[in-house]
Amino acid sequence: MAAVAEENETETKIESACYYKAIIIGAGIAGISAAHHLVKNGETDFKILEARNRIGGRIVSIPLGEDQVDLGASWIHGVLGNPIYELAVSNRLINLTNDQDPHAVVATTEEGKRVPISVVEEVYNAYFWFSKRCEEYFLLHLQTPPQIDSVGKHLEMDIAAYLQQYEGDDVVMRRKVFDHLLSRETCITGCHSMDETSLSEFGSYTELPGGNVRIPGGFSLVIDLLADILPKECIRLQCEVKHIKWKMKKQNESSKESNPSCDGAASNQIVIECNDGTKWHAKHVIVTLPLGVLKAKAEELFEPKLPEYKIECLENLSFGVVNKIYLEYDRPFLNAEISEVITLWARTEETDMSKIWFRKIYSFRRYTENILLAWISGHEAEFLETLSEEQVATTCTDILRKFLNDPYVPKPCKVVCTSWKSHPFSRGSYTYIGVKGSQRDIDLLATPIYADPYHSKPALMFAGEATHSSFYSTTHGAFLSGKKCAELLLEPDSDSNHKHEKNQQCTTDKDMSSWIRGIDLS
Repeated sequence: MAAVAEENETETKIESACYYKAIIIGAGIAGISAAHHLVKNGETDFKILEARNRIGGRIVSIPLGEDQVDLGASWIHGVLGNPIYELAVSNRLINLTNDQDPHAVVATTEEGKRVPISVVEEVYNAYFWFSKRCEEYFLLHLQTPPQIDSVGKHLEMDIAAYLQQYEGDDVVMRRKVFDHLLSRETCITGCHSMDETSLSEFGSYTELPGGNVRIPGGFSLVIDLLADILPKECIRLQCEVKHIKWKMKKQNESSKESNPSCDGAASNQIVIECNDGTKWHAKHVIVTLPLGVLKAKAEELFEPKLPEYKIECLENLSFGVVNKIYLEYDRPFLNAEISEVITLWARTEETDMSKIWFRKIYSFRRYTENILLAWISGHEAEFLETLSEEQVATTCTDILRKFLNDPYVPKPCKVVCTSWKSHPFSRGSYTYIGVKGSQRDIDLLATPIYADPYHSKPALMFAGEATHSSFYSTTHGAFLSGKKCAELLLEPDSDSNHKHEKNQQCTTDKDMSSWIRGIDLS
């Protein structure tokens, strides 16, 4: 795909006058998935417009030392029925014969005191069932308790009741483990605090069985596989979309005659204007922009404005910030049997973010022999983006020395921190359903828009992890949403009186069965 960037400048004038059946906005996994499925079915009359200078979106792998690390998506969440897993296995990105390393952890306090693993396991088990109770309100259609609208409030209610059976140091020690788990949960969910996450909708996310699987060569290999069959000229990089004029009148014959090389110009009703001055014309547009970008830009991006229900969906849904800290060392310093150092912080009344941001780090996990990985979410993750690598290196070294009670823990030779909130083409990490949102908001966000009620196919389609009501926040959710849009475009044209209500549904029985039984990737 490197050739695409080189050709962008020379092709600008020619391409700006051309018309396409479809324009795909965004070359993340949803956009690449849509294009992949179009090409597989013989449809190449489309163009992908990508604002970045690369494809992949929130999937990006970089070399660190002798290894590849993922700055964005890094896990295949679930095995059974996961199309990303099946794609990775069928292309030998994952070696099924390799056993995963044993997950041996050490949990310590700020004083360097180790907490017995039996206590950690006890609290983990209790927390697991507390979390499952929160999911049941959605799954069993139960009424939430009065005044408890968030997962955080419900968990705190259960934790308080659980701790009543203990006294003194036993309470303090277990409370620290619960706080560690709550910080971990914010990174999984994508929020700042679990108090922001809807209790009634917590079970709406469907967890596929089989655990989490990492691709040793980096998640970008999945993007490369999907993009491999695409014509090299179908992607235009560094082309940020400024306006989508999606309800245009048909061009008259004189306009058509002025562009004789562009057949069917009169039937192309959507005009896309980009910051580089180019204009693109299409019958259909697949919008795969991240929720964070849509929340910030939708009002100025679409002409005319999106329907009110779409705007409400964008306001109701939440887009959190989760960042990673990679620490590379010249040589390993942890005991070879230890795979994770759990940091059990004491509670503090301090509010100065510069003095507390690092307390959101719930563990340091061994990524490779010489690399440790820490996660951080919410406001603390945003503050991290203001710090230098040297500041992060010093702070993390102090933490490890304190918690391991070892003044000789070395300083990392290199630090890599992500900054998803600051990036203008992501503006965050992934979607979660906050206390004012619902699964229905995701369904409505995914609903295609028809420029005319008599058109058999929509003008605007929406894809991306934020548009999958069961698999939001995941790569397989984004992949399936892009595939769904491609399938909609590939349907045979029907007469103008044909009703299109079925196309507005986010899922079908066929899709659901394919998720359960596995996706055919042939």
